Amino acid sequence: MAGTASTENRDGSRFGVKQGQIIQEFGYDDDVDEELRAELEAATGHELVDEGFDDVTDAAVLWWREDDGDVHDLTDLMTDSLTTLEDGGLIWVFTPKPGRDGHVRPPEVDEAARTAGLHSTSTISAAENWSGFRLTTRGRGR
Repeated sequence: MAGTASTENRDGSRFGVKQGQIIQEFGYDDDVDEELRAELEAATGHELVDEGFDDVTDAAVLWWREDDGDVHDLTDLMTDSLTTLEDGGLIWVFTPKPGRDGHVRPPEVDEAARTAGLHSTSTISAAENWSGFRLTTRGRGR
């Protein structure tokens, strides 16, 4: 199936992370995909750091469900994730897939990203129950 990573590609490279990087996690709850988290930790060699981490990070992971709030709340969370994010760092927003409890429509993620000054570059099947939206900061100039 297109967009679904094979088990051979579960080394974190599909998320654009590599050994030594620090990933900050927002929105952790008991429904997150632990295999996806383990993949990210294995790829970087570090445990994910929580929302209270206040040093520089290379990437951010945001778990977001419909019940977590509206598009304005998602925008606020995206903005919060930028606080410690290194210039050029990636943000991944993980939302439940269509048909799963808590599903968030892609236009809502895109609207929140634009408002937060981010750009959605791709969407993947991140895990069995989670879609992933890759966000980057807008380029300088245009």
